[in-house]
Amino acid sequence: MNSHGRDESLLLSNLPARVNNLNFTFAAGSLLVLLLDWIRFHSSEIDNIAEEVLQSESPLQHERFWDLITAYVLQARMDEARQLLAKEAAVTTSTRSMCRVLDDLLKKMPTFGSQTLTEFELKWQHWREECERHLQCGTFSSSPQMETICKVLLGAEDTLLEKKDLMGTWYHFLVSQLLYTHPTVTLAEIHSYAQSCLDIFSPGDSSSEPLDNVLLAAFELDIHQVIKEFSIVTNNWWFVAHLTDLLDHCQLFQSHNLYFGSNMREHLLLEYASGLFSHHSLWQLGVDYFDHCPELGRVYLELHMERIPLSTEKKALKALRICEQRQMTEQVRSICKTMAMQAMRNRRLGSALSWSIRAKDAGFATLISDRFLKDYCERGRFSDLDLIDNLGPAMLLSDRLTFLGKYREFHKMYNDQQFEEAARLLLSLMTARIAPCTFWLTLLLDALPLLEQQQVIFSAEQTYQLMSCLEERTAAKLEPIQSEESRKSQDSSIENTKVEMLRLALARNLSRAIVKEGTVQV
Repeated sequence: MNSHGRDESLLLSNLPARVNNLNFTFAAGSLLVLLLDWIRFHSSEIDNIAEEVLQSESPLQHERFWDLITAYVLQARMDEARQLLAKEAAVTTSTRSMCRVLDDLLKKMPTFGSQTLTEFELKWQHWREECERHLQCGTFSSSPQMETICKVLLGAEDTLLEKKDLMGTWYHFLVSQLLYTHPTVTLAEIHSYAQSCLDIFSPGDSSSEPLDNVLLAAFELDIHQVIKEFSIVTNNWWFVAHLTDLLDHCQLFQSHNLYFGSNMREHLLLEYASGLFSHHSLWQLGVDYFDHCPELGRVYLELHMERIPLSTEKKALKALRICEQRQMTEQVRSICKTMAMQAMRNRRLGSALSWSIRAKDAGFATLISDRFLKDYCERGRFSDLDLIDNLGPAMLLSDRLTFLGKYREFHKMYNDQQFEEAARLLLSLMTARIAPCTFWLTLLLDALPLLEQQQVIFSAEQTYQLMSCLEERTAAKLEPIQSEESRKSQDSSIENTKVEMLRLALARNLSRAIVKEGTVQV
């Protein structure tokens, strides 16, 4: 927003104070105080003149010295104006008495404080009469600059227009004119003054600027028109959304019987938040705005979260946290599934499995578990062992994932030489039918080292179960999970050899187990 727009925004934010029966109520004089604060805060021209004059080698001789004093007076900054007059009086003997008179007038100018309205108006009238008397008596006739300042104190319209370059805008002209003609102006009266000042300040200009229309609507307390005009002026919804939200919180819509107020507030916030979501780094701010829209905020948030581009894992985690905090189950599942698919395409099985578990997607977890088993068959070892070792309750998400976790436990038991526990687990993986049938030969081959141990690991009954699994697998003529290239390089004789080795090992183990169990019984 440009500086001109900031001026209007501060004015509009200062206007609403207290609402009473559809009218703003201000103590007499307090409205002008607010307007003066607005002008002083946003009028930078006077500061530029002050810097130019005071930093020159001879400020009193500077061509804009008196412009600076006049500009201070136009903003009721009497202390600064009197300081400059004091410098003039200290150096120039011929104007010293006039400086003292003008200084006295500036010092005596009444300001509204704790006194009553009647007291203030009485003091104001006496002060104006004193200014008028000095002007008529020609007290400042030998100094055109001081005479001009005296005319400004009387609010002379022609004089104020001559100094319009020191004000720059019609609303500065409005405030300065009210300051010296009607300091107790009320909010109900100010609109007529505003339109008049606009016409006087820019004569012959029939086309007003959009921001001028905004101010006129604000002075008229037409809230709907203010919002409408600002929607036309600004290139985004930031100001109108926040202004409408502020007015709604102040209950100004309710007090003005504007039934569309809350709906308008939510509509503008939704539009602004939607704009934030289109920005690569500001989209998270839009979430907070949607949260404060009770009717449609959640619906909009769900739609935008589904469409947000998940370009990085960091961004995905942020989006996921937002959805989880708001219990947006479908969006959580969608984000996790999208990231799992990306990880699968990049051959990052561990990341893909982690995302599928987080999404609680049993089908996708099964697919990734099969990829892990295929990878194991091709490489002879598992990747992402840390993830598999710490599946915990997540392995119950699908049978295949349960098998993957338990199969890893079998390897750990075997490496720790817990042979009997490993044998029971291996057998249970086959008999419980949670292992894929195409993986049975691999499981049976894993049993081979246990069958060849010096001590008997598998009992006779367990050995019969293994034999049954082997025959069932052989009868089905299923092949183990292998890559396409390795499948082409294998022939049936190799598999037959493996099967015969297993049958021999099982037969030998059965005889050893029967002897051992018979001996124990005796």
